[in-house]
Amino acid sequence: MIMMRKTLSALMLAAMCGLAAPAWSQADSPAAPAAAAEAAVEAAAAAEAAPVAAPAEAAPAEEAKPTPPVFNEGNIAWMLVSTAFVLLMSLPGLALFYGGMVRQKNMLSTLTQTFAIFCLIGVLWCVYGYSVAFSGTGPFFGTLDKMFLKGVVYDANGFFTATATFSKGVVIPELLFAVFQMTFACITVALIAGAYAERMKFKAVLIFSVIWFTLSYLPMAHMVWWWAGPDAYTSLDQVDALNATAGYLWQLGALDFAGGTVVHINAGIAGLVAAIIVGKRSGYGKTSMAPHSLTMSMIGASLLWFGWFGFNAGSNLEANGYAVLAFANTAFATAAAGIAWFFAEWILKGKPSLLGIISGAIAGLVAITPACGFVGINGALVIGLLSGVICFFAVAYLKKVLGYDDALDAFGVHAVGGIVGAILTGVFVDPAKGGVGVYNNWVELTAGYSSAQIMIQVKAVLIAIVWSAVVSAVTLLALKYTIGLRVTEEEESEGLDLAEHGEKAYN
Repeated sequence: MIMMRKTLSALMLAAMCGLAAPAWSQADSPAAPAAAAEAAVEAAAAAEAAPVAAPAEAAPAEEAKPTPPVFNEGNIAWMLVSTAFVLLMSLPGLALFYGGMVRQKNMLSTLTQTFAIFCLIGVLWCVYGYSVAFSGTGPFFGTLDKMFLKGVVYDANGFFTATATFSKGVVIPELLFAVFQMTFACITVALIAGAYAERMKFKAVLIFSVIWFTLSYLPMAHMVWWWAGPDAYTSLDQVDALNATAGYLWQLGALDFAGGTVVHINAGIAGLVAAIIVGKRSGYGKTSMAPHSLTMSMIGASLLWFGWFGFNAGSNLEANGYAVLAFANTAFATAAAGIAWFFAEWILKGKPSLLGIISGAIAGLVAITPACGFVGINGALVIGLLSGVICFFAVAYLKKVLGYDDALDAFGVHAVGGIVGAILTGVFVDPAKGGVGVYNNWVELTAGYSSAQIMIQVKAVLIAIVWSAVVSAVTLLALKYTIGLRVTEEEESEGLDLAEHGEKAYN
């Protein structure tokens, strides 16, 4: 039947075109006589020899129309929520956590510093911060090509600019990524304020924040998180060249899922340097400097924990299983660290305190930050338990031994917790310990593990410590011998609420 249809169709076409019907071919009928086959060959030859009329002028080929990037609406929704969560961490989370721990006369100044730093760094992030952190091919600094978010909102075709996530072929709007990263920059600079609380001039706070953000935060973010993206890696012979365009610590292979080095070690070391150079509060060690409202601090700590789910799980940039892993690790490690600090304090000091358990929870949040998307649940529990105990000893004993006045323990919690988490990331990323492993490259995407990862993490920690310490020390010493760092003794006694801002937190 198929052969008959083909023959009938050929006959009809020939009749319509005024041509002779085609002869049977051997393909259609193996029993066809040789004469018919020869006739078919001669007809074909004649057809080839016949002159062919020139075709009408070909219509110009249609230019391929640019198509907009395809975004997953679920990923966009998750990243919008995560960005708002991280903002909540600072305002009001960090502000209340820090504010409750200072004396009543400095409550308003602490809130003001946190709010002002967030706004100031947010503007600078738009002007040049994002560009310096996330552009270029240099190992330490980006370029100014994206100043004022140039090219970040719309691409050359007028579509929303897309940027890569961590999965091949998956993108989100670059503007969304830029705003998400802005919240990281803002809270990092604000964290340092806990170290110099209750005695630093407000104008010195602002100038220091601008310089430190520019010379310490931006290069650290570039070193750790800037790379070409997964879609650029299409063949093995490209890997070395593409890696060479990434940030320095990315090139080393350092793992930092959400900011252990960039945020916490960076800010915590700056806090220690500030505490030393600014000097101790008047009466430190002689007069009571107990928190004036642990209720406020507990509310702030709870908001920090809540917002941290956006901080950690949002750093996956996609709403998938790795975001769930980061979310779960954030919950379990934080609970473990709170309990660890709580019981360590109970055993060694006789009473468990609210300040202790909320400080432990923050230590756990800090420590799990670099590890949250790389380690398994068991690893998260160990990281939480160890960070709670180690940070407790740093705050309760190391600070007394070394004699520095880190007012709200920015160093003891953030730097120490960040160091613990960053190094243990290299231990528990091992698949044998429940971790996800480390890709051999971004072409084959084969996950493995080598104990050399631990030393890579140690190198990243040391670089973060030295970089932040040098920038912080030079900046603070320059300010100390120019505009001055501290308020007067009379102003400090009166309280920074009235002395610096002319307001009071409570009437």
